[in-house]
Amino acid sequence: MDRILKVEQVSKKYGSKQALHNVTFELGAGKIIGLLGSNGSGKSTLMKLIAGLAQPGSGSISVLGTPVGGESKSLVSFMPDQPLTEDWMKVGDALRFMEDFYPDFDPAKAHRMLEFMKLNVKDKVRALSKGMNERLQLTLALSRKARLYLLDEPIGGVDPVARTKILNALMEFYEEDSTILLSTHLVSDIERIFDEVIFIKEGELVLHSDVEELRQQRGKSIDELFREVYAEC
Repeated sequence: MDRILKVEQVSKKYGSKQALHNVTFELGAGKIIGLLGSNGSGKSTLMKLIAGLAQPGSGSISVLGTPVGGESKSLVSFMPDQPLTEDWMKVGDALRFMEDFYPDFDPAKAHRMLEFMKLNVKDKVRALSKGMNERLQLTLALSRKARLYLLDEPIGGVDPVARTKILNALMEFYEEDSTILLSTHLVSDIERIFDEVIFIKEGELVLHSDVEELRQQRGKSIDELFREVYAEC
C-alpha cells in the first residue's frame, strides 16, 4: 500500500508558544483518518504545515515521497476552517474559480456532489446557512483529483442534519486510492467513518491507532477514549 504522508519529528513555534513538538507518523492510502484533539491542541497548525501554508521549525513532511512545497501542492487538497469562497459569489462562480485555479478540479464530480448536497449553482454564497456553506466547501475540496485531502473541522458549528449529510458525502465521494485526514473535536458523530485515529494533545502526538484494534484493546468507543484523554483540557 502506498505511503501517502510522512511526518517526521515536526516541531513548530509561534513566538514562545510551542504549537507542535516532535510529531511523527505515517499514513497509507485508502484510509479516512481522524485527527482528534481539543481546541488549541495543534490540529490546525499541523494541517497548514502539511498543506504547505506554513513551514515547520524543525522536522520534515512529504507527500508520496515529495517534500512539502510547490511540487506537493498538486497532490494535496486542503479545506481550511475558513471558507474558500467570497460572499459575492454564487455557487457556480465558486466552481469556476476552482476550475480556473486548479487544473485537477473535476467539474463533473463537483456537479454530482452539488446534487447530492442539495445545492444549486445559482445559490448565492452569502445566503447559505452555515451547514449549507460547509457542504459547498467540502464539494470544492473533494472535487479536486488529489491523493491527500485535508479537512479542517468540516462539521464544526453545523446542525446534526448537515453533519449527517457531510459524513454521507465523504463516504459516497471518497476516492479509494486517496487518503482523507480530517480534524475534529466532535468525535461521537463522526467516529463511524474513521479507519484510524490520531490523538494530539498540547502539540504532541499521544496516540495513533487502527480504530477497530483500539476499540477491541480498550473496550471503549473512540469518543469515550477521547473524553478520557482530554478530560483536563
